[in-house]
Amino acid sequence: MNKVNVERIAAFSHADAGGNPAGVLIADSLPTVEDMRRIAAEVGFSETAFAAPEGESWRVRYFSPESEVPFCGHATIALGAALALKEGDGVFGLTLNNANITVEGTNKAGALTAALQSPPTRSEKASTALLSEVMDLFGYSTEDLHKDIPPALIHGGADHFVLALNSRQALADMKYDLGEGQALMRQHGLVTILLVFPESPQLFHTRNPFASGGVYEDPATGAATAAFAGYLRDIGWPHSGAIEVIQGEDMGMLSRLHAEFSSEPGSSIRVSGQARIMAAE
Repeated sequence: MNKVNVERIAAFSHADAGGNPAGVLIADSLPTVEDMRRIAAEVGFSETAFAAPEGESWRVRYFSPESEVPFCGHATIALGAALALKEGDGVFGLTLNNANITVEGTNKAGALTAALQSPPTRSEKASTALLSEVMDLFGYSTEDLHKDIPPALIHGGADHFVLALNSRQALADMKYDLGEGQALMRQHGLVTILLVFPESPQLFHTRNPFASGGVYEDPATGAATAAFAGYLRDIGWPHSGAIEVIQGEDMGMLSRLHAEFSSEPGSSIRVSGQARIMAAE
């Protein structure tokens, strides 16, 4: 088994460009952990999803080039697109390490879309000490923070830290040391740090450092978007049940994510977007 077996699909793409590349390997059985780590490192994308049939659902694991993650949104969208191509349109049950979710994949005349239902969400206030560490990492001050979206620990299948900024320029200026970011995220069990600027109550610009996985920045992050949507619900933000997220602009990889959710606390978030098959290497 080697990297030529891996499909390369960009999730949350926009107008046949952009999106976040993910590897997808669908096999009769999952490779060994060692092989999954090796394949993910060879592919070199921020995540590769590995899937194998298990009863009436699919057993799925996600690996970055440096670590396994419990849930990855963009790789799930890529997997949904791959399953639609392989099995036809449908809703596919997925068994993750710590949750059972679904992904819906559709293929309409070559136009691929997918929608995942996230694991349950939760959030909690960030400690003053952790907030200080995060702001020091990026060189932000309290003057850069958005007053209506407090810093928090958020979860939607994986743990993230969210830091909302009060200007688009502050988001564009994001920079940090990868090694320091990796040490901070691994020390505190964070998969990513989500930086957010609200253009309007339902439109957000985001950036998503993924240093824990050895990746400076992700251009589209479905898991963090799901966790963030759950957090907006928790704080009573006027979201009207749906948000749009633009990510990857500052990387030259424009991506668009759509999240829909009910008012029920902790309930699953539906995150959807387009997908595109990437040219073979």
